[in-house]
Amino acid sequence: MTDARKPQDERREHYGAWADIPTRWADGDPYGHANNVVYYSWFDTAVTRMLFERQVIWLPDSPSIGLCVESHCNFLAPVEFPQTVQAGVRIGKLGDKSIRFEIGLFVEGREAPVAAGYFVHVYVDRASRRPLALTEAQKASVADLVLG
Repeated sequence: MTDARKPQDERREHYGAWADIPTRWADGDPYGHANNVVYYSWFDTAVTRMLFERQVIWLPDSPSIGLCVESHCNFLAPVEFPQTVQAGVRIGKLGDKSIRFEIGLFVEGREAPVAAGYFVHVYVDRASRRPLALTEAQKASVADLVLG
């Protein structure tokens, strides 16, 4: 994560936007817990839902879209069906053409995260795929989620 905290030291109050995501039976693997690729799906769902709700992007005609250029996940505890994942999102860095989204995944009854990680999105023109600066309106809509 961006500051001096270790992933296992993250707490719910460190995040500002939230999405509840129910697990599915199909999320599990033969070991009895959610497969690692599913955690990335939860990251993507939480970030994209927040972006849609705050109208940073929209379908089908949003002039810009975010492309993931980097991602990371620290897996800290297993998640099993039928738990609900509570995904918290904050912004570690808000650039002119990119955003680093930091995500913490939590489950009910647990203050520490089950996973913590990030996505870096570069914003591009939908048609040309060339980098495109975020508008002031886009930046303002997520400003409350930017760290310190």
